[in-house]
Amino acid sequence: MKLTAEEIDIGTRTPTVLLNSTDASELGAHPLDRVRIRHGPDVATGIVEITDELVAPGLLGVTRQISHITGDVEITLASKPDSAAYITKKLDDVELEHDEIAAVVRDINHDLLSDVELGAFVSGLYAHGLSRAEIMNLTDSMVDIGETIEWDRKPIVDKHSIGGVAGNRVTPIVVPIVAAAGVPIPKSSSRAVTSAAGTADTMEVFCDVSFSVSEVRELVSKTNGCMVWGGAVNLSPVDDKIIRAETPLSLDPPGQVIASVLSKKKSAGATHVVIDLPYGEGAKVESLHEAREMAEDFTRVGANLGMEIDCAITRGEQPIGRGIGPVLEARDVLDVLSGDGPADLRSKSVRLAQILLDAAGVDETASGLVERGAAESKFREIIDAQNGDPDVSREDLSPGRHQETVYADRDGVVTHVDNKLVNELARRAGAPKDHGAGVYLHCRARDELTQGDPLLTLYAEKREKLDQAQSFWAEKAPVRVHESGEVVIEQW
Repeated sequence: MKLTAEEIDIGTRTPTVLLNSTDASELGAHPLDRVRIRHGPDVATGIVEITDELVAPGLLGVTRQISHITGDVEITLASKPDSAAYITKKLDDVELEHDEIAAVVRDINHDLLSDVELGAFVSGLYAHGLSRAEIMNLTDSMVDIGETIEWDRKPIVDKHSIGGVAGNRVTPIVVPIVAAAGVPIPKSSSRAVTSAAGTADTMEVFCDVSFSVSEVRELVSKTNGCMVWGGAVNLSPVDDKIIRAETPLSLDPPGQVIASVLSKKKSAGATHVVIDLPYGEGAKVESLHEAREMAEDFTRVGANLGMEIDCAITRGEQPIGRGIGPVLEARDVLDVLSGDGPADLRSKSVRLAQILLDAAGVDETASGLVERGAAESKFREIIDAQNGDPDVSREDLSPGRHQETVYADRDGVVTHVDNKLVNELARRAGAPKDHGAGVYLHCRARDELTQGDPLLTLYAEKREKLDQAQSFWAEKAPVRVHESGEVVIEQW
């Protein structure tokens, strides 16, 4: 069929063609079919959408990804990529071979799968999991695509937390501790998927986080460390596309988490990595047994990639720190680096940093580097290198102007502070998009309270979002307080 192709911007990430229903019927094309487009020697494949509103009969709308083919074109039906069949195979709970996983990863990278097909792949991983062989093959395939960083120094250390614990903002503390000891730590981090803030969201409060691979090299050569957004450096780019598919349903399959983390670390040139594996009620990993199994998978897959992995299994049944949301977490970070701040955040950060210092053969202690101010000085040096204000103070970081404090309505004991609900509460207030939005926790599990004591303060940049957060609190109450003397069975 001969049509006239014109570029139409509909904001899709995949190469898409828009057909009028009359032309689609004549061609025998249905939504999400593929068509091959020819214009002289140029050939492209697009995924079909049918619309009579945007294109008239005889016209073919093409999106930006294939806009190099315009004018008079000839189109024919094309078959689906083989990877679509492999996705169906995974949905049927059949283990995929290395070449099948590689084909899926390759087609994701080239945007040859529709959003529906990519969503189905993620659903298959979530519903049926991944064998250890599949995790290794997925990780290898993701490393093979995208940029990698080679360093002329060793060791290169890195750190990752699998998430799920509200306020667990240890990275901006660990990185300057390690860098202050002279150990290179090029840290790339994600933005929030299901939480109120990712490390990149919190660091954006202080400085720029979008840098290229060459700029990351320069940052590390200057300061020994950096804290950048992984989506900007093109390390394991397929991972970012898979995460976008996971986000709407808040899916985070364990096998994909391992492949995601280790493909990024390998691409960044890491030789030694510490993995923070928090477990407990409300965390991503709820039991110690699950945490140990995941630690073993991390260790074995890392060894397959030539990396030394240390897994720190930590308690994650309640938030770490006091602030939940970019600005509030940033204030906690500054407080800890200046020698104050939440004790649990400081303790965990120092512990993880010490594991990396030991792996690198450094004699200095993580706690000593914090106590003598070396870590704070290094943090400010990194902020300066990433185009931020090195003299930033806690007072410069203002949370949202709309706020409401929630108080205890009885005497009693805090029995649980729910990670998922606290994260959702902060998101209802506007985090992470609104940097000043979030939750400040005044209490922790096991604290004894008197009626009228503050439980938490909600912050929002917009009044309507504060109202949404208040409604969510009234419905879900993420902080449980039981009266003194009441018999309560809790999992600690």
